[in-house]
Amino acid sequence: MGKKILFTGDSISDGNRYKEEKNRGDLNHQIGHSYVYVIDALVGSRYPEKKIEFLNRGISGNRVIELYGRIYEDMIALKPDIVSILVGVNDGPQAEHGRHATGAAYGQIYRMLLRELREENPAVQIVLMEPFIGKNGPIYDPDYESWRKCITEYQKEVRNLAEEFDAVFVPLQEMFDEVCEKRDTYYWIWDGVHPSEAGHGLIARQWLKYAGHLLGGDEDEIYKI
Repeated sequence: MGKKILFTGDSISDGNRYKEEKNRGDLNHQIGHSYVYVIDALVGSRYPEKKIEFLNRGISGNRVIELYGRIYEDMIALKPDIVSILVGVNDGPQAEHGRHATGAAYGQIYRMLLRELREENPAVQIVLMEPFIGKNGPIYDPDYESWRKCITEYQKEVRNLAEEFDAVFVPLQEMFDEVCEKRDTYYWIWDGVHPSEAGHGLIARQWLKYAGHLLGGDEDEIYKI
């Protein structure tokens, strides 16, 4: 077999995938319909000879503490070669979770997760994706500025963690800010949090641009998929 790539995070990665063990054999649905699906489809169709296995363990609504709570069954036990993480928007100020996590608290839990992952799997390569938010989405307007401030704190933590753990950092906020100048936020991130098909396509291309070299082969060729 080739490399095993594990994606995890919240609903942005989840993509409404089938999660029960009895449905794991249903390959039409186990990967979900997020950017993970797009990456799997593009790379798998272009490079079947690489025999790359893509796994999705994202769960809608998860915060970084939930990811840490299931690190063994969803990350360590699967023995992936690459772990890609996108988490943060649910750590923000949502009523059902009470007070939101400060940047320091978010970073501390994230650091514990990454440290434990590396201790159990020293050879694992890590990809940290930048949490992002879209302006004018119906969920978070008119309180966008407080949300952006919160997410900005998380973004700084993820950048620092990427450097600390020698991980690949995939920037996403600036990318979305730029495309939202060309067409309204709704087209890319329909509610300010969840990307549309076009938004997931952008994330997939960005992931391949920054982390595609981890899959082996010519980096430029992979990015041009």
